[in-house]
Amino acid sequence: MADKEDPKKRGKGKGKSKDVCGYPLSIFFIVVNEFCERFSYYGMRAVLVLYFKYFLQWDEDLATSIYHTFVALCYLTPILGAIVADSWLGKFKTIVYLSIVYTIGQVAMAVSAVHDITDSNRDGTPDNMTFHVALSMVGLFLIALGTGGIKPCVAAFGGDQFSEHQDKQRRTFFSVFYLCINGGSLLSTIITPILRGQECGIYSQQKCYSLAFGVPAALMVVALVVFIVGSGMYYKAEPEGNIMLDVCKCIGFAIKNRYRHRSNQYPRRQHWMDWAEEKYDKLLIAQIKMVLKVLFLYIPLPMFWTLFDQKGSRWTLQATTMNGYFGKLVIQPDQMQIFNPILILTLVPIMDSVIYPLIKKCGFNFTPLKRMTVGMFLAAMAFVCAALVQVEIDKTLPVFPSASQSQLKLLNMGSSAVTVNLPGNESLTLNAAQASDKYFTFETERIIVSVGSPGMTQAIFLKRESRQTLLIPSVISDEWLLTQDLTSKPGQGNNEIRFVNGMNMPVNVTTSAVDLGLIEPFYYSTYSTIKNGETKFSLLSGSQSCEYIKDFGFGGSYTFFIPSTFVFGPDCQDSITVVEDIEPNSVHMALQIPQYFFITAGEVMFSVTGLEFSYSQAPSNMKAVLQAGWLFTVAIGNFIVLIVAEIAKLPNKWAEYVLFASLLVLVCIIFSTMAYFYTYIDPSEIEDQFSKKVDEDEDDKDKREKAEIKMVRRDSAESYDDSYKQSNM
Repeated sequence: MADKEDPKKRGKGKGKSKDVCGYPLSIFFIVVNEFCERFSYYGMRAVLVLYFKYFLQWDEDLATSIYHTFVALCYLTPILGAIVADSWLGKFKTIVYLSIVYTIGQVAMAVSAVHDITDSNRDGTPDNMTFHVALSMVGLFLIALGTGGIKPCVAAFGGDQFSEHQDKQRRTFFSVFYLCINGGSLLSTIITPILRGQECGIYSQQKCYSLAFGVPAALMVVALVVFIVGSGMYYKAEPEGNIMLDVCKCIGFAIKNRYRHRSNQYPRRQHWMDWAEEKYDKLLIAQIKMVLKVLFLYIPLPMFWTLFDQKGSRWTLQATTMNGYFGKLVIQPDQMQIFNPILILTLVPIMDSVIYPLIKKCGFNFTPLKRMTVGMFLAAMAFVCAALVQVEIDKTLPVFPSASQSQLKLLNMGSSAVTVNLPGNESLTLNAAQASDKYFTFETERIIVSVGSPGMTQAIFLKRESRQTLLIPSVISDEWLLTQDLTSKPGQGNNEIRFVNGMNMPVNVTTSAVDLGLIEPFYYSTYSTIKNGETKFSLLSGSQSCEYIKDFGFGGSYTFFIPSTFVFGPDCQDSITVVEDIEPNSVHMALQIPQYFFITAGEVMFSVTGLEFSYSQAPSNMKAVLQAGWLFTVAIGNFIVLIVAEIAKLPNKWAEYVLFASLLVLVCIIFSTMAYFYTYIDPSEIEDQFSKKVDEDEDDKDKREKAEIKMVRRDSAESYDDSYKQSNM
């Protein structure tokens, strides 16, 4: 190891870093910090929309809106972070201070997800939801401020650690840095949904959102500690001012000066930015013109991000209504997002090494703007795929009663078949211990039901906007019972089950996770939540017992009927009648893979190429301005989701997907038209021309000054000669 010494970095900001294998030791702390921070951010974000829907009990539109508001803030605050770092605190202090804010926000999110804090009656549901909502909103605001504020600082701070002769090592560092971002994203998207799927609690067991947020909070603490430990090794450059402030001031002065000289008596200028020439350097004005030309092309870009960031909201919610079995492996809905980083790491080298060279060999000039156009089109195709998947899901979803309707199912608890007559329907024969195949829908609350032959008729009073099951007793003259059934699919991929006891003796039903309690004769239990997978039920009545095993999928609702002919023992498995009230999720999550492929391919062609194009078309000292503009398009894109989610209110989700795809295709056409008329430039050549012009102007100025000096000297000499001659005379 050798001391790292760079003459340019001697002084106040110089650290005491050593070189290890040609790399400053300090960058290893920065790389570990970045990995932990990205794990923290993406892990929290992966489960966020499900936390909104199932823990805070928000509807899907509100959950989507708040999610995208948070993402938008995460992409607005980098501008603030860059200005603070470059103008006042410097990168190191900005990273440390905002990381502390970030950590507090993550801890607040973890605490907000502990349901036992306000669960005074210990039923598993928070009693004071306002506390949890307020704490989570504060936490999200602090996280947005922290993650956005350090975003523009960490990579640049890492680049500062290299000497001028370490260009190769600096490039390798940025590659590893990018790998850490995707690695942290990939691992956290796998791990935190698994943690969320666990059950935890002090008094009652619920989905463990506190653990899913707590682990990212712990990783953020590790990131902060690791970064601070390397403090003595860092080179800490002093703040030198932020170019964005200079650009804003110059543009503001040009607009103000133009407004002051709006009268026709003042001559027009070639470009409105030329009105800043009275105060600002012509080179700066020319550079701003180049940047504005690129920023003008940014105007249609937010629509791409409107679609892209919905993979963490709408697509995750879509996955909750799908079947996650991949063989013996079970994929959680929020784990489907792992396909994005996996496909990025796969497609980037394929695009650069195979696709683009192949297109070039075919003689097609595939310019950056054309790539971006294709990327937008691919994103639109992703949402067409999402719409087709949603259509298939909708086919499997039950039709629940409207506000003016009621629905009724029939269950024959007797040991012989019965004939049932319902108003507006044909006669129905129910076999012993069997239920009707479907729910019957009625527009009136009071219906007349006739059972048996000769029939017994009773008036049944139904409840509007609800589902009920009529339990027909074995002795028709006995009391007829109405049960209240579910009117929505079970959430989070769980199943809801209940037992109906048709015997004349009480039965106790338990599982390892749930105790359904003692069920009285000819009565039923309340609904209990069962996770997917195999579940063993123990049925006990006195000294008699039965083990009943059922393999559950995702999102189903079942009624298990114990008939009067039920016999306890090893062969009791087939004696229980299973009634499927709500069909489990049958559309497989694998159908989402095409839409993830298209959106990721679009991201590679749009985002990577867009940054490359922007950097190539902007002056070297204006990269930060374009980076801020690019991040601003992401924020605007997320705000567009809010507008559509709250205003459109389309009844069908597939229609919303088609709407977004159509809007992006329209924007794609507009962008391609703008790109057609765009002229590529070389900013360095323009800057060189201005530099030469400045040099020529300075040379001309020097020549004029020299000529004036010569004239003064000659005039002085002539004046001296005249006075000398006069004195001689």
